[in-house]
Parts: sequence; C-alpha cells; structure tokens
Amino acid sequence: MGFDSARSDLVDRLLDAGRIDRPATERALRAVPRHEFVPVSRREAAYEDRPLPIGEGQTISAPHMVAVMSDLLAPDPGDRILEVGTGCGYHAAVTAEIVDDTVYSVEVERALADRARDRFDRLGYDVRVRVGDGFDGWPAKAPYDGAYLTCAPESVPDRIVEQVRPGGRIVAPVGRDRQELLRLTRRADGGIDRETHGGVRFVPMRSPDD
Repeated sequence: MGFDSARSDLVDRLLDAGRIDRPATERALRAVPRHEFVPVSRREAAYEDRPLPIGEGQTISAPHMVAVMSDLLAPDPGDRILEVGTGCGYHAAVTAEIVDDTVYSVEVERALADRARDRFDRLGYDVRVRVGDGFDGWPAKAPYDGAYLTCAPESVPDRIVEQVRPGGRIVAPVGRDRQELLRLTRRADGGIDRETHGGVRFVPMRSPDD
C-alpha cells in the first residue's frame, strides 16, 4: 500500500472511531504527509495511530491525539496560532492546513528546529520556528487567537496565557506523573474557563537549561 492510501485509510479509521469532529481537521489530516515528518527508518509505520521517536528524546504524537487537540483548539482560517514544541513539525503542518495566517512555533532543541524548518520549506508550509524557551512563548508575535503545547508542563505557563487574546483557547497536556489534556479559554473579564479532556502521556516540557 502506498503512503497516500495508507493516510486515507488512517483518517477513515479515526473518523469511524469518533476521533475527528471538525471537517477542517479531517481535511488537514488527509492533506499532510505524515511520512515526511518521521525518520526514514520509521516511514513504514508513519500511518499507524501511535507515537514514533524522532530523535533528541522526542516523539511525533499519535495522529488521533493531533486530531483531538486540533478539534479542541478549533482554529478558524483567519486565526494566528502559537505552538510550543515544534518537534518534527507534523502538528504545526496540520495547523497550517487549517489557518491562513503564519503558524508560530517555539522549539527548545536546535537540531529539531533546523530539521523542521527544512521540512516546512520543502513542503511549502507557512510555519515560522524560533529556538528558545517555550515557557516564554513568542511575545513578539502576540496576541494569538489560540495556542497549544505538544509537551507537558506542570501547569500552563502564565506567559503563554497572557499572549492569547480574550476569547482565545489554549490546549495543553498538563502534569508530570499523571497528565491531563486541558482546554483553557480566556474570558473577556480576564478569567479562565478550564475543561479537562482525559488522561494523556506526553514528553515533559523543559527549558534550555534543563
């Protein structure tokens, strides 16, 4: 089976399992070639619904988790989105298929950031990557309509929350030994609405000095 057929079958399975709610998420998952974002030695497993190692102690998230997080963030085409944890770039590419604006992504590992930039350039995705501390977000490009984290802090950093405009959403795995997927929504009065969407397992979020 070729990669295109394998990707189509994967998305069909995710739909059948109720893992995808939004048509925009479905279209993005059908469009992004996940096999281009994994090491060559792992490409035969690219369309299995599981995480895969990508080097530097990091992983590419399982497709169903990217779908769930995309649905929870629910970006509109005109939204400006912040990603914390570029990794191999797959999740950012999915987001870039949904929004028209540039996706801004922060990655702590320079080697991963450099490889992701090369992929975005080669595949034509409008994603800008900055090497830095994800706990700081990317304030120069704020405010954002939404943000998501692909690594797990003990709590969502205040600096990231502050960079999301009122009405915006943040989707993040939170916790160390036991992680939960959270969606935070900033209210116009400055408060935060918090929802829990089940247990998850992500690599810990870390600073450059960790």
